[in-house]
Amino acid sequence: PGGCSLTAGPQRPLATQAAHQVVLNVPETKVTTLENGLRVASEDAGLTTCTVGLWIDAGSRYENERNNGTAHFLEHMAFKGTRKRSQLDLELEIENMGAHLNAYTSREQTVYYAKAFSKDLPRAVEILADIIQNSTLGEAEIERERGVILREMQEVETNLQEVVFDYLHATAYQSTALGRTILGPTENIKTINRGDLVEYITTHYKGPRIVLAAAGVECQTCVLTDPRCTIQPVDVLFPSFQIRVRDDKMPLAHIAVAVEAVGWPHPDTVPLMVANTLIGNWDRSFGGGVNLSSKLAQVACRGNLCHSFQSFNTCYTDTGLWGLYVVCEPGTVDEMMRFAQMEWMALCTSVTESEVARAKNLLRTNMLLHLDGSTPVCEDIGRQMLCYGRRIPLHELEARIDAVDAATVKDACTRYIYDKAPAVAAVGPIERLPDYDRIRGGMFWMRT
Repeated sequence: PGGCSLTAGPQRPLATQAAHQVVLNVPETKVTTLENGLRVASEDAGLTTCTVGLWIDAGSRYENERNNGTAHFLEHMAFKGTRKRSQLDLELEIENMGAHLNAYTSREQTVYYAKAFSKDLPRAVEILADIIQNSTLGEAEIERERGVILREMQEVETNLQEVVFDYLHATAYQSTALGRTILGPTENIKTINRGDLVEYITTHYKGPRIVLAAAGVECQTCVLTDPRCTIQPVDVLFPSFQIRVRDDKMPLAHIAVAVEAVGWPHPDTVPLMVANTLIGNWDRSFGGGVNLSSKLAQVACRGNLCHSFQSFNTCYTDTGLWGLYVVCEPGTVDEMMRFAQMEWMALCTSVTESEVARAKNLLRTNMLLHLDGSTPVCEDIGRQMLCYGRRIPLHELEARIDAVDAATVKDACTRYIYDKAPAVAAVGPIERLPDYDRIRGGMFWMRT
């Protein structure tokens, strides 16, 4: 979307003007690139505590069928001791600093981060550098974590939302790395060895693929010295297909339907974010469904059509999934799907300026609420540096949101939703879930 004036005119609500002032008062993100290609990005808010982390362009997407699960396994090994520090030494040092260490793995990124007092930033950075460069990866610790990961897999299998989204990726990105799970298959977890972990580190933990991000205090130094490497693109595929696991003993049906959208850097990302906000989310525990701005929430509440739903816009570097996740009783599956697809079509054909304006205000609010605290700000810095190669200033993002109108939303939704073949993943009592041809047929109506 093109730029526009950031002046808060008389038509803008007071809450929006206040949000606008917050956007303009955000500290600058300072970025330095070291000789080895590693980037250091920090935002100094003058806080007494800070979050600092290593965002690495290395997740399950960069694995193959044989080593799928290695990135996540490596994350588990991160705090089990280095050549300088035993696991006990590491734990005591972090505890005595009053700090916290954590890590996570996604399909595209692995993250190691610390929350600490700002005065301890250099020490926190040195510990993080030690962890990813000098981990011993002991055989005994590997065997112990193998059991931990297998138990984690059992826990994940009880989280039906995660199960459905893994199925959705599997059918949307068939025969590609994005279609695989982050934890990997059980047989891989049982066989991954130290050699696999070392190979993954030497292949992917390289300077140009790493961002040292800090929020709450400025960070000017880094002690990582890995050589330069080249990032290889990974092809993706989005065939129309479905995965259905029927289990009539389950009380509720869990369903995800999505179309292929766009990656983070694409200009259509913001209009699709607005469209995502227009569909919104709802849960029976919320109350007030008939009074919410989301038309789908109003319909779901009045008709008692579902227990909950949430619209999602999952972005990767070069592709994305835009869709809806629904939890409902067996008897209302058909009707809920029909109304959901009707709302999708309305985005393409009849969304109004007032609806878009309301969604834009909500998106702005959610954007600012998400950046409340040093940890989410650090997360935002690290992710954006990997996805965009820079931190997009909030005022620029505000301008992009402002530039969206009803016509922009209609155009974007027509490109990615209207008459497109969706991916479908469903688990539970789904006898009344329409067959694929009916769902595919619900992706268009005659445009006026």
